[in-house]
Amino acid sequence: MNHKKKYLLSALLFITIGAYSQIPEDALRYSFYPQNASARIMAVGGAMGSLGGDISANYVNPAGLGMYRTSELVFTPGYFLNNNSIDFRGTSTQNNKNSLGLGPTGFVFGFDDQGKPNTSHAFSIAISQTANFNNTLRYSGYNNYSSYAEQWAEEFSKSNLSINDAINNPGFAFGTAPALYTYLVDTITVNDTVRIKALPEFTLAQGNALYQQNTVETKGGIYELAISFATNKNDKFLFGGSLGIPILNYDNTTTFSETDTSSNHNNYFNHFTYTDAYSVSGVGFNVKLGAIYKPKEYIRLGLALHTPTYFTSLQESRRTSLATYKEGYANNNDSVSSDLFTSGQPGLNKYNLLTPFKLIASGSYVFRETADITKQKAFITADIEYVDYNIASFSTDNEAALQDELDYFHQLNSVIRNQYKGTFNFRAGGELKFNTIMGRLGFAYYGNPYKDAALKATRTLLSGGIGYRNNGFFIDLTYVYSINKDVNFPYRLEDKANTFSTVDTKRGNIVATLGIKL
Repeated sequence: MNHKKKYLLSALLFITIGAYSQIPEDALRYSFYPQNASARIMAVGGAMGSLGGDISANYVNPAGLGMYRTSELVFTPGYFLNNNSIDFRGTSTQNNKNSLGLGPTGFVFGFDDQGKPNTSHAFSIAISQTANFNNTLRYSGYNNYSSYAEQWAEEFSKSNLSINDAINNPGFAFGTAPALYTYLVDTITVNDTVRIKALPEFTLAQGNALYQQNTVETKGGIYELAISFATNKNDKFLFGGSLGIPILNYDNTTTFSETDTSSNHNNYFNHFTYTDAYSVSGVGFNVKLGAIYKPKEYIRLGLALHTPTYFTSLQESRRTSLATYKEGYANNNDSVSSDLFTSGQPGLNKYNLLTPFKLIASGSYVFRETADITKQKAFITADIEYVDYNIASFSTDNEAALQDELDYFHQLNSVIRNQYKGTFNFRAGGELKFNTIMGRLGFAYYGNPYKDAALKATRTLLSGGIGYRNNGFFIDLTYVYSINKDVNFPYRLEDKANTFSTVDTKRGNIVATLGIKL
């Protein structure tokens, strides 16, 4: 697919991408993911903003902890099964990746206020994997329109530097300098005019296609430690707050290759393989505030606000390598690592990231006991969540930052504002209780954060589960089937429409929660 939008063609942003590794997708990656919760809450679609009485309240609406009057210890392991279906320029590819996960795990300590009747308090400490990045995307296809290497030709052309100066420019060490060093990008004299060309452009100019392959292997996640307190006044008004400390660890290894598909052995280019190994880690903080109002014993209304997460001094590391194989082009230097241009050290950088805020409105209806001997009970619950993705932003605390670095972050934030939008997410579900056994069903939908309708990214979750509770012990088991749609840009160019793949991920999530009342 091709796509051309002004916000994807910001010259300053993308001709300096060799110097700085942050891209607009980073802002989305660290904020666009489904709600994680205990098996019970996942079974009802993740909706619990007004429900309460579950350790997951730490991460949704901490006021819900106010329904605890006793203490509880909880453990929530999970297992993800990813099945990716990717379409790239008409060629479909499928691959799988499985991984372990962790839902809310910790304890809740609930106690009555001895001096105030009908008033209780609760304190909780929990940890949960709020985002799971473990996945592998592989796709390939034929492209007769553009080359990955053109981005480096563009960067070199815009720099107005000589080849030697560009190779020695630290900002070019991870892409353009290796491309120049291996002659994948070079100056060509045509009719006494010096032009800058990427060698694969000669294949394209002859009307032939390039065979492109891309493998993106990602690892890591966001684990958030939550410290929460809640109070319950007369079983009508519940208030709570939570301090969240997310710990981010993300690794991305991208291997991209291009091959000449023509039979012409004198068009200078055969193939190249480029590997980019990137990692980022750091710690942030956020605050969640919430309230629940019970106008009737069986009606619960909730409201919660999640402040943006502020990741401070995220530390990133990057190394790249490039192997170029030419045809009829009398130059050596076929392969090189970025270490050659960085004195053997990885590229290091620090920056700050502010993620979007969330506003959640919720409602629950609790069915009371009936005359049936099994004393059936049930509830239905729903959340509406608003997330404004375009307020995410990058910044630096480096007082000695050069103007080009400040300009880069300014342009990056402008692209984010132009590319993303605010969107609504919906979660709903219910539970039916038969004495000690419970059955649950749920649904969730996470809206498209892209402004451009041509870019599709949504999350749809269908869930079901069972639970057992007796004598202070409980165990819940849930299966969540999610349908995730997204896009992946292997590279971006300033003077051409950008090609991208569409990614459909079918993810199964098996979640179990074990708990005991203390």
